[in-house]
Amino acid sequence: MSGHNKWSKIKHKKAASDSKKSQVFGKLAKLIATESKNAAGNVESPSLKAAIEKAKKENMPNDNIERAIKKGQSGDATALEPVVFETYGPAGVAIVITGLTDNNNRTSSEIKHLLTKNGLELATPGAAAWAFEKQGTEWVAQTTMELSEEDKEKLRNIVTEIEEHEDVQDVYTNAA
Repeated sequence: MSGHNKWSKIKHKKAASDSKKSQVFGKLAKLIATESKNAAGNVESPSLKAAIEKAKKENMPNDNIERAIKKGQSGDATALEPVVFETYGPAGVAIVITGLTDNNNRTSSEIKHLLTKNGLELATPGAAAWAFEKQGTEWVAQTTMELSEEDKEKLRNIVTEIEEHEDVQDVYTNAA
């Protein structure tokens, strides 16, 4: 009966949830560091303020936020550039993928691989963006599409897989 007690179950659940939190906090720290570098550490900058609010919504600890701001201000912060990828998903749903990367070629080839693995192709810039309006740092769908349950499940799986990539910040779709 080794490994079947209550503590083992709790330990495995906690490890899984901690792993997800760590991944989310890492992405948010990268975003905050980049915005801090762009704003020269000015916490009143709208883009940095938005990144901090996003981190607080995910319950990121204040000391992690402060550390990310200081990292962006320091000279050893890597130059991260924003990237946007577009594609069409199941039933023609428009998908916009935003991220931050230090190597655009590596990230684009990895995203292409993820999409190809799921039967999708990377679209040209602007091909799917027409279905969205950019409001601040968010992409808001202008038109929405209804999907069958099967297509919704496919889309969920694709979005989950893409979001697990370390350079991806957000994935937006126009699915209802």
